Amino acid sequence: MIIVIGSINLDLIANVDRLPAPGETVRGSGFTTAPGGKGANQALAAARAGVKVRMVGAVGKDNFAAEALALLREGKIDLSGVGETFASTGTALIMVDADGENVIAVVPGANDSVVTGDLSKAFVKKGDVVLLQQEIPLQAVDAALDAARTAGAVTVLNTAPFRGEAVAFLGKADYVVANETEFDLYGEALSLSGRDRPARMRDYAAKTGRTIVVTLGGDGVLAATPADLLMVSALKITPVDTVGAGDTFCGYFAAGLSSGLPLEEALARAAAAGSLACLKPGAQPAIPLAKDVDAALHKSAG
Repeated sequence: MIIVIGSINLDLIANVDRLPAPGETVRGSGFTTAPGGKGANQALAAARAGVKVRMVGAVGKDNFAAEALALLREGKIDLSGVGETFASTGTALIMVDADGENVIAVVPGANDSVVTGDLSKAFVKKGDVVLLQQEIPLQAVDAALDAARTAGAVTVLNTAPFRGEAVAFLGKADYVVANETEFDLYGEALSLSGRDRPARMRDYAAKTGRTIVVTLGGDGVLAATPADLLMVSALKITPVDTVGAGDTFCGYFAAGLSSGLPLEEALARAAAAGSLACLKPGAQPAIPLAKDVDAALHKSAG
């Protein structure tokens, strides 16, 4: 079982020819809404990878809540841990340009209502994988890492969005997943040594005894364990929309760990899934099914 403790949003997506400069208005060419939130995205990705998932989070008592949860319900995810609050359902305001790049503003809303007391809804047990991000209060993330360790569960912490205060508990997670910018910022805060990123990743793994995974976009994924350094390539694609690619990676990666895959295989499967997620617009609607990931990996191997 994978337990995802995290955010649930409704994404409001505008398509533009190019992203505006500060103070500039640009004309949009399209508008859609889609379920989102890093927690919910990763939960759906794990479910589409073929494992059982429980979601712990919060939505508002408003018109956005049903749409925000729609694909999670369709994916047969256990939503018994999702509460309702009087705050608004979390929203993400997203602009996507013609090259698939994006800028995002997140309004947490109900996600800020997730507190340490809600962790009792997770029912974490030995052998589970607990997947976390940083769009809920960090006190809840820290407490979840402690509770998961006490229960004998494996923890995966995605450091998005970057929050400097999280440096205090990064080393508690069995696996930390960061993008290049996030890792570089945390590396500076942790005073990691080394001339380049791989060396600093090795230093992190040596100091913490944990595994650090850094996603490199189209260049793939780099991972450092206390004993090894692994590089996995991404699929060669022309992106349509990169929104949700990182979340897809995290959900598939957690699913791979839950299924007992070797680390390199779990990384390769997650990287392929993240690449495929860039071929469709939106976050959750673009998350690929397991059969499509398997087909892409088979094709790339051939």
